[in-house]
Amino acid sequence: MSGASLRTRLRCRTSSPADDFALSLWTSDVDIAQLADRAGVDRIGVDLETLGKAERQHNRKTWISPHTPADLRAVGAVVQHAQLFVRVNPLHPDSPFEVETVIAAGARIIMLPMVADADEAARFVDLVNGRASVTLLVERKEAVDGIDTLTAVDGVSEVHVGLNDLALSLALPNRWLVLAGDLISAVAARVRHAGLRFGLGGIGRADDNTLPIPSDLVYAEYARTGAASALLARSFYADIEPCQWASEIARARARLAHWRACPPDALAAAHAELGLRAHRIASW
Repeated sequence: MSGASLRTRLRCRTSSPADDFALSLWTSDVDIAQLADRAGVDRIGVDLETLGKAERQHNRKTWISPHTPADLRAVGAVVQHAQLFVRVNPLHPDSPFEVETVIAAGARIIMLPMVADADEAARFVDLVNGRASVTLLVERKEAVDGIDTLTAVDGVSEVHVGLNDLALSLALPNRWLVLAGDLISAVAARVRHAGLRFGLGGIGRADDNTLPIPSDLVYAEYARTGAASALLARSFYADIEPCQWASEIARARARLAHWRACPPDALAAAHAELGLRAHRIASW
């Protein structure tokens, strides 16, 4: 069933917009950064991860960021309200220099990708040394298996699950299958039990049924898992006019709030539909 028919069949009580839900954007375009900032996007910055990514995601329909530390400084110069956000490389010998560089550029939230275990997380937290919030990006099976040890690392503020690399680590035929089943809800429950914010993947525009999985079904997963943060996917802003930014962000928040107000049976039905669709997708 489509996202539209889902809304018709499942009646949910009304709710105010999910103002506590953190929306994040990676961009090196200062004009887009300004528009997003004015529209109420909570975190804006750049994606510096390149180490090993092209090899891991070879022949996949994924995006490799061309962003640089100079882009982070440029974005930081125009953002007035959002927190400056950056994803660095996985822990490697030059991580101390990389961390110092992004902190000097003004980063307030730093995401560590491909974290494997609590030792890596603790070493990264030590590098940051309280000067920015640390988000761990869980993209490996061993990180999922050790989620309780990761959340116990003092200095970690948030755990975010990334779909692309986790699908590869789990040997799944497409990224959407990460959302099927109960794996993500189990990880989310452990993260929230530890008192940390849980984030998940990225979102497209509200009511976008042109995506492999209709955006409404993905929005429902945020409510079902208790997620409180998401990246804005490139599909979110690929074709919108500057004047549409505020209304599209407002629509996204309203749709997230709608699903948060839905009863468990409505969320379960949306999850079941997502699973059916995910299993029908043959390509990545």
